[in-house]
Amino acid sequence: MAKRTKHSGAAGGLNITAVTCVKNEGPFLVEWIAFNRLIGVTDFLFYSNDCTDGTDQLLDALAERGIVEHLPNPAEGRNYQMEALKDARRRDIVANADWVWVADVDEFLNIHVGDHTIAALIDACNNPQAISVNFQFFANDDIDDFTDTPVIEQFTRSHNPDLWCGESAIEVKSLMRQDFPLQYFGAHRPFFKGNLPKKRHPSWTDASGRKVPHRFLVAANPRRIRRFPAGGAREFATLNHYALRSLDSYLVKNDRGDVNRENRAFDDTYWRERNDPAWKDTSITRYLADLKSEIEKMLADETIAKLHKAAVRLHKEKRDELLAQSEYRAMREQLKSASKLPPQEEDLLVKLGIAS
Repeated sequence: MAKRTKHSGAAGGLNITAVTCVKNEGPFLVEWIAFNRLIGVTDFLFYSNDCTDGTDQLLDALAERGIVEHLPNPAEGRNYQMEALKDARRRDIVANADWVWVADVDEFLNIHVGDHTIAALIDACNNPQAISVNFQFFANDDIDDFTDTPVIEQFTRSHNPDLWCGESAIEVKSLMRQDFPLQYFGAHRPFFKGNLPKKRHPSWTDASGRKVPHRFLVAANPRRIRRFPAGGAREFATLNHYALRSLDSYLVKNDRGDVNRENRAFDDTYWRERNDPAWKDTSITRYLADLKSEIEKMLADETIAKLHKAAVRLHKEKRDELLAQSEYRAMREQLKSASKLPPQEEDLLVKLGIAS
């Protein structure tokens, strides 16, 4: 295995490892890696499974150059993420990190303080043992066509960041310091040992540097609490979540999880819950010039550029293959015409007699 290369822009002298699981995310890998290097991530541990768009080949090439570490997902069933996180604990790239960041390729940590790096966020929060950052779900913005341009530039509208589907409790993702008394990684937050004395509970803040709610802090395995109120919790950072992206990419993503849709109704709830364009937020574009420069540097490698272009081509070919099927054409039209009010809010308006 090649020696991993530290990014020259890494902030604060910290070793920060990002851990993520992927399947058919090829067109989006270079942007996500480039962005995370800008905010101070020094190491990447990728687990992949069942890729048909060249994701695994691109990751292998990046691993050969020391930019990432890439492993096949160890899951024997369908619990891919949790099995990978269980495996990650024993990897040197995680065990030797100062901080660990568990996130997905459609999630971008938007830091509002200092030099806009993870080190600045840690300093602003007074260096706790964990920091949980609330999601902000970005809408589709009526963008139908997939284009090979930065996701953070294309999508600029979201729900009110303090409210999602009419609820104030919004999911989080978490940064964890090396000395966190870890029992196991969850996808959204770490869990510490249940018999830990109160005086040894970890210091843990939200992205405004405030202590996380007590119920969240002490949640154990059976409850798996992974959210808390976002109001006032994002002074220092927000987690921009681009779960939909373009309509083209959403169809491909949907197929990834469930190919056989013949004679079954399509449920658009997931789309509608995340396609609320009420709020415009372009704050993350502060990174855009540096991001484009970092992407250009990565794609200066002819092999990386070739594999990236192949993933883009295969992504488009999959879209075309899906749209040759009547059920996917119907799905596309259903999503294009769907209400931009989340189902929960629309139901409330009906109950109040404001809508029918």
